[in-house]
Amino acid sequence: MDIYQRLGIVPDLNCDDVIVLTQEQRDKGRLKTVSEAGAEVRVFLERGKPLLVGEVLKTECGKYLQVQGAVEQVTRAECEDWHTFSRACYHLGNRHVKLQVGDRWLHMTPDHVLEDMLKMLGLTVTHEDAVFVPESGAYSHGHHHH
Repeated sequence: MDIYQRLGIVPDLNCDDVIVLTQEQRDKGRLKTVSEAGAEVRVFLERGKPLLVGEVLKTECGKYLQVQGAVEQVTRAECEDWHTFSRACYHLGNRHVKLQVGDRWLHMTPDHVLEDMLKMLGLTVTHEDAVFVPESGAYSHGHHHH
C-alpha cells in the first residue's frame, strides 16, 4: 500500500488498519513499514512535518490507516522545583534536544552525557518505556498534546 495523503486527526473514522511508528519514524517523510494486519506500507509524504500520533493516512487504494506511537525507551527527568526544571529545559533546548514536557517532568531520547548534565542540575533521571511525543517546536504550524 502506498500513501501520499495525510488527513490529520479524524475523530470517529473507522480505519482499515494501523501502523505503529517510533518518534524517529514519525519524523520521516519517506519510510517503509508493515501494518498491524501484516500489509507492506510505503509512505511518501512531504518532509519536515512529522506524523502525529492518532493521525489518519489514506492509501492510493482508498484505505485508511491510523498512526499509533510505538512504545520505546525514553529518559525521564523530573524534579519538584520549577526553577531547576526550567534551567534543565533551557540547557536541553539550547542543544536542540527533542523534549516531551509535562508538569515538572520531561522525556527525551536516552543520552548518557545529557543525563549526567540533568543529574548535576538536580533532576532525578530514570528510564522507562513510553510513547515519545516531543514538542512540535515553536515555529511549526500547530501544537498537539496526546
